[in-house]
Amino acid sequence: MRDTPALHADSRRALLLDLYAAGCSAVNGRRTVRAALNANGHNRALDWSLLAIGKAAGAMALGALDVLGAQVKRGLVVSRPGHLDLELGEWPRVRCLTGDHPLPGAASLAAGSELLRFAAETPAGAAVLVCVSGGASSLVEVLLEGVTPADLRSLGEWALSCGEPIGVVNYVRSRVSAIKGGRLAAALAHTAARALLISDVPGDDPAVIGSGLAASAVTAMAPPLPAAISALLARAPPAPPGARLPCALVGTLADALAAVTRVAEARGLSARVLSPPASGPAAQAASRFAHELVLAPGDLLVWGGETTVQLPASVGRGGRNQHFALALAEQIVGHADLVILAAGTDGSDGNTEDAGAIVDGQTVARGASSGLEVDAALAGANAAPYLAAAGDLLHTGPTGTNVGDLVIGLRRAADSALEEN
Repeated sequence: MRDTPALHADSRRALLLDLYAAGCSAVNGRRTVRAALNANGHNRALDWSLLAIGKAAGAMALGALDVLGAQVKRGLVVSRPGHLDLELGEWPRVRCLTGDHPLPGAASLAAGSELLRFAAETPAGAAVLVCVSGGASSLVEVLLEGVTPADLRSLGEWALSCGEPIGVVNYVRSRVSAIKGGRLAAALAHTAARALLISDVPGDDPAVIGSGLAASAVTAMAPPLPAAISALLARAPPAPPGARLPCALVGTLADALAAVTRVAEARGLSARVLSPPASGPAAQAASRFAHELVLAPGDLLVWGGETTVQLPASVGRGGRNQHFALALAEQIVGHADLVILAAGTDGSDGNTEDAGAIVDGQTVARGASSGLEVDAALAGANAAPYLAAAGDLLHTGPTGTNVGDLVIGLRRAADSALEEN
């Protein structure tokens, strides 16, 4: 993982990168699935079918193959382009597909159809391992009768721009889907299927992770929705009641936060986790984090969750982490002792290839020296060019996990000694 471009010879930034990497590593799909299967045991006499869907699907599939090996007689893995591990090519019985992200499209519909075909062709009573991680909501889809691809696109555009919490968004997605909201679970009811989940949603509810590929919601939500979305839901039948696979969480935001604080404390830093998890408008969340970091005791403040950005009609380049980071940079202008990382644990952010950014008290000045304006960048959801000009974008590539976003703030003078672990 690297802080790009290499403008900053600052050990504090290197420390933040190490802590971010520790958090991601603790919830890496290969590591967590392998550990879960080894810990819970499995019948070595069984043949297995393997399904893996989401941004961490490739890593989760490899974790299953590390343990089950030749027992996996057939598999289907669906992930985002660029997130599938080349090592999966060594397993000819495992088919790999990519879906569309962040807007579902033709590739998502094709992958969804293959997912249902795979379920239908699985023999009764067969052992099936289903691995689901964040990103699955966009990557696979099968539309209910009466719902059109145009409806799907409109729904996807609403999901990206509405600023609603992920629970609301994924509930709406599940209502128009023939595989979500417990419908994939129902399609596997004739098998001995079980699910391992990496959660990127608040509360870690299996009915919300991947819009409920493994479980339906116990109760229906009734959020206030635009008239067009409400009309679309009115045409959709309810999900099968109670359709749910046996589910186990193998990676959560809490696990990542615990790993960050553990490594920080091993390096002699006092660390505190901010609660509750980050949510709501990114700029408001940034203001709260800045206030807590400046005033609270300790060296390190750690936060996680998923904020929202209500997108304007004309959208620039960036994502919620970059928006958060730039809003935060505006809050800490002149604070030479503060450095803050904000990044997605999946290694991506919005419509960019960057994970987020690392900002400090001089970020705004560096961007302004290129003739850019913070307020204009934030208003246009166009944080990426400003952060690029400041040299603060963070590029990691896929991490093999997705538990939401991490924010790590360090309060330490630039010339302070930082212990190596």
